[in-house]
Amino acid sequence: MSSDGVALRMRGLSKSYTIRSGTEHHITAAEQLLSRVRHPLRRDERTTFWALRDIDLEVAQGTVLGIVGRNGAGKSTLLKVLSRITAPTSGEVELYGRIGSLLEVGTGFHPELTGRENIFLNGAILGMGRSEIQREFDAIVEFAGVQTFLDTPVKRYSSGMYVRLAFAVAAHLRTEILLVDEVLAVGDADFQNRCLGKMRDVAEGGRTVLFVSHSMDTVLRLCDRAVLLDAGRIGLEGTPTEVIERYASQARKSSDLGQRTLKGTEELYISGADATKPAFTCAEEKAFTFTVSRLVPDAVPTYHVSAHVVDAQRRVVAQLDSRTSAIWGSSAQDSTTFSMTMRTPWLKPGTYDLDLFVCSAGVVDSVSGVCEFEVLPEMPYAFNAGTEAVGASHTLADYDVAITAAPSP
Repeated sequence: MSSDGVALRMRGLSKSYTIRSGTEHHITAAEQLLSRVRHPLRRDERTTFWALRDIDLEVAQGTVLGIVGRNGAGKSTLLKVLSRITAPTSGEVELYGRIGSLLEVGTGFHPELTGRENIFLNGAILGMGRSEIQREFDAIVEFAGVQTFLDTPVKRYSSGMYVRLAFAVAAHLRTEILLVDEVLAVGDADFQNRCLGKMRDVAEGGRTVLFVSHSMDTVLRLCDRAVLLDAGRIGLEGTPTEVIERYASQARKSSDLGQRTLKGTEELYISGADATKPAFTCAEEKAFTFTVSRLVPDAVPTYHVSAHVVDAQRRVVAQLDSRTSAIWGSSAQDSTTFSMTMRTPWLKPGTYDLDLFVCSAGVVDSVSGVCEFEVLPEMPYAFNAGTEAVGASHTLADYDVAITAAPSP
């Protein structure tokens, strides 16, 4: 550790790769020679791709730092540079302590060696002495749950067994900095919970954790600070809530519904939809707007609107209907904007979508998955959110909802 309590420091850290295009692929040396004779002046087209660009970041000792971002944002590249798997193109990294990493399933394991042998091999790679590994050996085996297969070559392990053993080695051996990419998704739910608890114990013991994940719930539960990577640059550094709200805002689906096939009688159509925020807390009032526009002059005289809140498994967990608020739309208006507010019950943490419907005698128009939003964890829950799916045992009367309508400007 540095004298000022910093576990690692990055200054101007950048990593680039050269991408070649227009290259002919040859099977034999004769084909390659013949191509060069025929096209002596041909040159491969090369472009430079910056996976990381000008990263300046300090991480204090004992911090659990979440790293989030879209696929290709540079998260895994950053961990590979820090773990010295790949060298940076420019910039510098200062590391104050030994690094343990879990970047891919089976990283640092030899498939022909047994689980027992790989524990000692992986520990040696991390810079541990044999006596130090032996002190932690029983705890590693117990945590991984591979006692029965300890003397079996790891090439015969399932991916779940692989990652359990790899994480157990990385977490129990005394490295000062632990890098974890999103490999824990391979394990089952019980093991993932144990891993999260172990990483929290690691941090409370003064060690530093850098954790890459696409699970916003996990980042909020585990991390003290978070960083958003966007196209290889730091888009935001701050609290997990701040970073996740920014990330959710960037990842939101487009609400432009103009270029789509209508589903219904096609007299009216849903022309736009949006959530007032990209992310809400569990108990926070959740508000949405969507616009219904007239498609033909002699559209239905009156209509009502409905919205289904669906979870990641496409289960309807709540329904909002304008009829319960005595709100009816009129096709006398070119377009009408409906504001929907949902107050209770609390929604479990996770990602949700809206399915929207415009109805008269039948369905006039409908659209699915139009308005994605995130629900962030907040404790304590109003009920046992771990076992009860919101909406599973609630009727519409249990929901405090409201819908209003106004002519669109």
